[in-house]
Amino acid sequence: MRTIVICSGGLDSVSLAHKVAAEHELAGLLSFDYGQRHVKEVEYAAACARRLGVPHKVVDIRQIGAALSGSALTDDVAVPDGHYAEETMKITIVPNRNAIMLAIAFGMAAAEKADAVATAVHGGDHFIYPDCRPGFINAFQAMQDAALEGYAEVKLYTPYLQGSKGDIVTDGAKHGTPFAETWSCYKGGAKHCGRCGTCVERREAFHLAGVVDPTEYEDRDFWLAAVAGRGA
Repeated sequence: MRTIVICSGGLDSVSLAHKVAAEHELAGLLSFDYGQRHVKEVEYAAACARRLGVPHKVVDIRQIGAALSGSALTDDVAVPDGHYAEETMKITIVPNRNAIMLAIAFGMAAAEKADAVATAVHGGDHFIYPDCRPGFINAFQAMQDAALEGYAEVKLYTPYLQGSKGDIVTDGAKHGTPFAETWSCYKGGAKHCGRCGTCVERREAFHLAGVVDPTEYEDRDFWLAAVAGRGA
């Protein structure tokens, strides 16, 4: 299955790239600049492509991103600290982000005669992000089947859809993913902050997977209180 992987440079998508390279045919990596708070992680996507010996394309959709205002990921809005499951994390939603990116990726896959587009959505995203849920994935595939009917057959490959981020760490370790060469933090500092939702989730995932976390955090232990608070 010749597959294009949507790769942000984060832990999930880089692990997915290594999985596809090991189990299928990796056609290339696709990243997007949508005007996010920082593009630091795209550098990690580029490094992943070099490591795996495949092309890396970055599509500039900043003008589209500018129209999707109100998110802490695109606007001058503070990134909240804490666990993803908290209501405050909804400020990190960029409306229709995945739908837009996937539509572009499917068009590119059809043009390049690829068989599939892979994206690393997972069960931990379901609570906050509607365009990471199984219902959306199934509906998007049906829409693309109609959109490309008679021209191409492209499948949406989401092997992590029903799993946790801890499962991704386990799978990434299995396929030799260099976790230190991935970037998750929304704040884009010199180190991972250790406090934002994605840092907390990352730290917790390594713990649950029983895999050593090589990440440097400004606050390495904040995740414990964040996870405890969620369960209170």
